[in-house]
Amino acid sequence: MSTASVNADTLERLVPDQLPGDDITRATLELHLERYRFAADHLQSGATLDIACGVGYGSRLLADLRPDDMRVLGVDLSPEAVRYAEERYGEERVSFVCHDAMTFRSNEPFDNIVSLETIEHLPDPAGFVDNLLTMLRPGGVFVASVPTTPSVDANPHHLHDFTRRRLDGLVAGRGMTEIASLPQVHAFSLGSVMSGEDSRSKNVRPNLALYYLQHPSALVKRLVSTLRFGFTNRYVTVAWRSPQ
Repeated sequence: MSTASVNADTLERLVPDQLPGDDITRATLELHLERYRFAADHLQSGATLDIACGVGYGSRLLADLRPDDMRVLGVDLSPEAVRYAEERYGEERVSFVCHDAMTFRSNEPFDNIVSLETIEHLPDPAGFVDNLLTMLRPGGVFVASVPTTPSVDANPHHLHDFTRRRLDGLVAGRGMTEIASLPQVHAFSLGSVMSGEDSRSKNVRPNLALYYLQHPSALVKRLVSTLRFGFTNRYVTVAWRSPQ
């Protein structure tokens, strides 16, 4: 068991060893693990970057699922998360460094780059993707995921709402060819979230009603999404290949 400490009191940074046993939180972790398993199915052997890796369980899972010549470098902004990752999940083929995802650079190119539930957090998604793709070898694989239902209104950690079309424009518009995609649906109870019974309520924006008064278009977007999809959060993970 790791002796390093990291703040696990948010679903923005899952720490499997410290999760409560409720079904809601475990379901959230399973969504994350499913994205990593999807990524592993489509990656090729070689150097792999897991950008904004959190506490590193996904980086280690990629290596464990691909026992061929895969070496994984996990990068995260949090020193505490990186220390935890090194102690709990580091091994010969899995290493971690602390760095800002927006400005990370490598002298050596990567055969694969994985960016899960990251882009919506960043101030410049296009600049972030451009930077990553400059580090991807010709013929390399890029895997990214985003929420595709509104999230900025409820989650103060998110800076951008995405649709599948917007994600496609961000990546496919840079010459990448889609290999495969993984849609995901996570249902929630509005009453449980608002009452605090749902673990996700820890992430809900304070004074949400005031936010809607100040951002009426966000309320319209939320209502449209709810009418269309009900009380669900939706996500998509996509794998692309770069030109040879």
